[in-house]
Amino acid sequence: MAAVSKTTMRSVSEIWKSRHIHLLFLAYFLVAVIASVQGLIHGPKQFTPGGPFYHEYNNYAIFKQSSFHLSEGKNLYQPYPEEYWDLYKYSPSFALFFSVFSFLPDWLGLTLWCLLNSLMLFAAVNRLPGIVDEKRSWILLFCLIELLGSLQNAQSNALMAALIILAFAFLEDANYIMATFCIVFSCYIKIFGAVGFALFLMYPGKRKMIAYGIIWFLVLGLLPALLTGFNGLIQSYKEWFRLLGEDREGSQGLSLSGILESWFHIEMPRSLITLAGILVFCIPLTRVKMYRFLEFRVLMLASVLLWIIAFNHKAESPTFIISVAGMAIWYFLKERNRRDTILLWMGFILTTLSVSDLCPRPIREHIVIPFGIKGIMTVVIWIKVIQELIKMNYWKQLDYGMNTGEYPWTNR
Repeated sequence: MAAVSKTTMRSVSEIWKSRHIHLLFLAYFLVAVIASVQGLIHGPKQFTPGGPFYHEYNNYAIFKQSSFHLSEGKNLYQPYPEEYWDLYKYSPSFALFFSVFSFLPDWLGLTLWCLLNSLMLFAAVNRLPGIVDEKRSWILLFCLIELLGSLQNAQSNALMAALIILAFAFLEDANYIMATFCIVFSCYIKIFGAVGFALFLMYPGKRKMIAYGIIWFLVLGLLPALLTGFNGLIQSYKEWFRLLGEDREGSQGLSLSGILESWFHIEMPRSLITLAGILVFCIPLTRVKMYRFLEFRVLMLASVLLWIIAFNHKAESPTFIISVAGMAIWYFLKERNRRDTILLWMGFILTTLSVSDLCPRPIREHIVIPFGIKGIMTVVIWIKVIQELIKMNYWKQLDYGMNTGEYPWTNR
């Protein structure tokens, strides 16, 4: 009877929120399973006309084989056309991490890899502080279709987004050990995860953060030496940085530089565009007195997630789960207005739906892809986020109903 009375005391809204979370967990679980099944049952594909055939889940094959190459003392960064298409472009540490999956049969390893990406993102969003459950549910729902596209490519981008969001959540808890671990681990997956370190500037205890960061960089960076030896590991890092340098010169992606070239035929040095992006990104960080406001800090998280794609020369369709998460956090963080709602819907249509089967194929092939349509709203909404961060009134009443003295981190 006591259990029944407790249940009846729960409000309808609480039950509804609980069901929302459970349904979204199921959706994120099923999306991962569906993506892995699609990759497994789909026949071999050619990435170049007349070229060899490879698995539909080629990226997973790259990760898996590279873990074997690491243990066998082979060069991780040379072509292996008999095993997969393209090159391995991640760190030796990520190859070691992927050993967890590499010894499993593909049907199990691929499924677990997709589940890791999907459920880590689910868990990260649910750890966002200062955002009510209903808004977290909307963030997760908004990201769902984009997540499917990333998982269908067996990519690591959902995991990247999750690590950056989790780092923010750990910073809010003053758990600097785990916060630095998340960002350092993301750097060893993809180097642009280092942008997440900008979030650390808004919190006290910077000496601890630097110390933990150095420790994690050394621990995670040196672990592969257990297999390669120290000299072999040094050579692997040299090859990795060489590849990253060559890779930077070889493509524009769906970044701002790619949009400028495809739309306006403006070819500017990428380093100049990146430098300009860094300077604009850092302008809000000069407003040190605003760090005490949770809304400001969450908006900076959104700015990080959007910036990573807007200025990433290798931004491609599967990477946009990172910026879509940033869009959702920006919009559902605060009170909505018509202008922001229009921007969000444009983001959903142009970023997520434009490359899906819901968009007619002729439009995709002749407009969306050639003109980098998918990347436009990431840049536009990032600029909007920067504008809000710069204009945010120091004395405004925040949506959370909290003032400067009520934030736990300010008292540490």
